[in-house]
Amino acid sequence: MKKIVLSLTALFLAFNVDAAEPTYIEEVQSLGYVSGQGLACEASKYDTFEMLARAIMVSKAKSDAMQEEGMRAYNEAKAEAFISKIKDNMADCSSIAAAFDNQKIFKAVLYGDGTIKMPDGKMVTPRNAYDPTLVYQKDRAAREKMIEKYKQAHDQILNDPKYKKALRERQVKDGF
Repeated sequence: MKKIVLSLTALFLAFNVDAAEPTYIEEVQSLGYVSGQGLACEASKYDTFEMLARAIMVSKAKSDAMQEEGMRAYNEAKAEAFISKIKDNMADCSSIAAAFDNQKIFKAVLYGDGTIKMPDGKMVTPRNAYDPTLVYQKDRAAREKMIEKYKQAHDQILNDPKYKKALRERQVKDGF
């Protein structure tokens, strides 16, 4: 939880003050954490955020390999934030959704070739022009699909013989 709150704070700061530039991976991880919380808390601007975050991820990547690594980092952070929100019984979701919907990222301008004018006026030009409407397709059932996907992954882990063996070993070690 603390990690997610810090990431949310870091992202807000990244769009509000001139601080040391985060690395590409740090930036996409922060976007992922924020996206996961926005999805879990049903923020009204989630779909717009997701489109902008993915466009930033694609446009800022220096190579296909970097973009792939970024997408993996983004999705892992998004899943972690989403699951964390569910585990803490959706605590503070109304304030998280309100803060989510008031981010400066929504002042970014996304052009038809994938170029992004960031809220601070900086222009981010992709290495190859692309259609930014293709990086994210709005899905009304995204939240339900995420919950189902994470439950399936969780159940798969619980049923994995290696996990069961490791759990038994841990329980023995801890005196259970």
